[in-house]
Amino acid sequence: MFTFQTIIVMGKGDIKSKKGKITNGSFGKRRPHKVAKKTETIQKQKTESA
Repeated sequence: MFTFQTIIVMGKGDIKSKKGKITNGSFGKRRPHKVAKKTETIQKQKTESA
């Protein structure tokens, strides 16, 4: 019995590369989430006005 595994070094199928993360739709150290700046400013405005 043979098991076939595709070994992709770089590109869209590589889970550890940025392009692979974009294709897969996941995030990690190579492609972190963007920091939301709007929530910080809204929270500061609420505390200042209260």
